[in-house]
Amino acid sequence: MTLTTSLTLTPPTRTARVWRFGADVNTDQIVPGRFAPYMTSEAELRKAPFIEARPEFAPTVQPGDLIVAGNNFGCGSSREYAPQALKLVEVGAIIAPSFARIFFRNALNLGIPVFEADLTDLEDGERVHLDLDAAVLHTGRGELRLPQPPAWMREVWQAGGIVPYYRTHGRFPGVPSPLSPF
Repeated sequence: MTLTTSLTLTPPTRTARVWRFGADVNTDQIVPGRFAPYMTSEAELRKAPFIEARPEFAPTVQPGDLIVAGNNFGCGSSREYAPQALKLVEVGAIIAPSFARIFFRNALNLGIPVFEADLTDLEDGERVHLDLDAAVLHTGRGELRLPQPPAWMREVWQAGGIVPYYRTHGRFPGVPSPLSPF
């Protein structure tokens, strides 16, 4: 499956909306199976994120908006089209205390910034600024430091995902270039 949209990372000065979700948000809640791109189309997938859990999400989410959730975000089946739908609507980052491992990896592979942090005190609809370079979330109540992702992860985000990274560099992140003496 090929994505036709690239993620624009949220610049430090852009205001983003927080979309709050609870714990154990599963991939069926993110995108119900009947909206899978092989059942409809990739174009329709953009309309499907949280179509049943939060019907207002897909039509009103803006590029760079943040999802802040409770524990175990993305649990359930390994539907790769759940994070793909979030990429298509250009979610700026997903922040949760924990993720289902396969969802975390699928999001990373697609270039969606994910942070493991408990920010469940943020309010739904709150306006914030995410500085990805500094891993800091600026809120009306102050700065919240996020865990610093490793450099290779930032490189994947910047490239728009693991496939674009590989196409650009001819290798996976963290693997020395064949031309490198190291």
